[in-house]
Amino acid sequence: MRVLYFGTYQRDYPRNAQVISCLRRAGVDVRERHVAVWEGRRDNWSAGAGAAARLALAELELLRRPPGDFDAVLVGYPGHFDLPAAKRAARERPVIFNPLVSLADTFVSDRGRFRAGSVAARALAAVDRRALRAADLVVADTRASADHLAELAGLPPERVEVALVGAEERVFGPGWSPADPFTALFVGKLIPLHGVETVIAAARAAPELPFRLVGSGQLEALVRERPANVDWVPWIAYERLPDELHRAGCALGIFGTSQKAKRVIPNKAFQALACGTPLVTADTPGARELLVDGESALLVPPGDSQALAEALQRIASGPDLAQRLSAGGRAAYAAHASEEVLGHRWLELVEQAVARA
Repeated sequence: MRVLYFGTYQRDYPRNAQVISCLRRAGVDVRERHVAVWEGRRDNWSAGAGAAARLALAELELLRRPPGDFDAVLVGYPGHFDLPAAKRAARERPVIFNPLVSLADTFVSDRGRFRAGSVAARALAAVDRRALRAADLVVADTRASADHLAELAGLPPERVEVALVGAEERVFGPGWSPADPFTALFVGKLIPLHGVETVIAAARAAPELPFRLVGSGQLEALVRERPANVDWVPWIAYERLPDELHRAGCALGIFGTSQKAKRVIPNKAFQALACGTPLVTADTPGARELLVDGESALLVPPGDSQALAEALQRIASGPDLAQRLSAGGRAAYAAHASEEVLGHRWLELVEQAVARA
C-alpha cells in the first residue's frame, strides 16, 4: 500500500508526525508532497496578509503533478485549503482528510476570535463544509468529534471515521519516576480549550502544591498574575517534554468548558499516558471514550477549580493512587492508542477508502 501524505500540513505537529510514523510501522509506503506554510511559528493559525500570501503560493505549488504512484492521498493538518489541489493530485484515487479541528469551532466557539454569526464565522464554516465534503473519507480524533464534523458538513456517518491521536513513540515512552516535591505539570498553549484559568484557580485553592506551567499564547495575562506556587516557562523543546513528564507528580489535561473541549482528547494527554504519568483531565464525552475515572485517570468537572485542586491533593498524598493511575493510564494507551494499534487502524481506513473507490 502506498500513501501520499499531502498539503501545507505542519510537518512537525504531533498528529501529522504520529500518523506518518504509524502508517510506516504498519508497512505502508508513505511519500510526502509538502509545501511549508506554518512551520517555524508557535501560533500556526495567525491570520494576516503574509499568511494568506504564503498559503496562496503554496496552493499553486501543490497543483503541480506529484511524482510517483500511490493508492490514496492523505491530507494532513492543517489542510482545509488543500482539498482542491489534493483532488487534482489524486486523479480519481481516494482522498482522506485528517482535519483534527473545525476552523469555525476553533476560532469562533473556542477561542472567541470571531463573533458567532459574523461574516468571518460564516466564511470559516463554509471552508469547513467544502473541505469535509470534498474528501472521500474524513478521519476524526474521537467519536464525539466525528459526529460533530458529520453534522457540520451534512455527511453520512460512514464518511467520517475515528483514529485516536496517540503519541510519537520515538519521543514519548515509559519512565515515570516522580521527583520530590510533587509537582502538577501543565504543558500546552495558553488558550481557552485548556482551561488555564481553572488551573490557576486550582493553584490558589491548593497553595501547598507546586505547579509547573509550560506554554504561551492567548491567555498569558492570566499566568502573569499567577500565585507564588506556580512556576511558568513559556517554552521548552519538544524533545525535552518526556523529561518533564517523567519527573512530574501528575500531568494536567484540559479543563475548558467549550463544546470543542468536550469532544477532544489533546496530544498532551496521550503523551502523559505513554510516559506512564498520572493524568488529571476534564470529565467529558471525548475523555470517556478512552479513560475511566479512578483507573486510567482522574476526571473532574470542566471548569471546576475546586474539584481539580482536590484531585491533585488526593494524588499528592496518595502514592498508591498515583501508581494505580500510572499503570492504568499506560495500559489504556497500550490497548487503544499505541503506534502499533493506530498503525493497524490507519491501514484499515486507507484500505477501506481504496476499496470504496
